[in-house]
Amino acid sequence: MFICERCGLCCRAVGRSNIYKYLDRGDGSCRNLNKDSNTCNVYNDRPLICRVDEAYYQWFYNQMSLEEYYQLNYKACRLLRNESECSG
Repeated sequence: MFICERCGLCCRAVGRSNIYKYLDRGDGSCRNLNKDSNTCNVYNDRPLICRVDEAYYQWFYNQMSLEEYYQLNYKACRLLRNESECSG
C-alpha cells in the first residue's frame, strides 16, 4: 500500500500535470482541496487518478511493477517537498 503523508503538495500542483489538469481550479490547486484544512473535500469519492493503489491496477500494471510505480510516486513527493522547502 502506498503511504501518503497527506501534506497536500500534490493537490496544490495539479495544474503542472496533463494527467491532473482537469482538476485545476485555476490556480494550479485541485478544485477539491480545502486549503484551510489541507484535506480533500471529496476524499471518499475522489477521482480514481488520486487513488494511488487503485490507479496502478487500473492503468499502470502492464507498464511497470508495483514497486517501480510506488518509487515514482515517492520520487514525485520528494521533488514537491524539496521545491516547497526551497520556496518557503
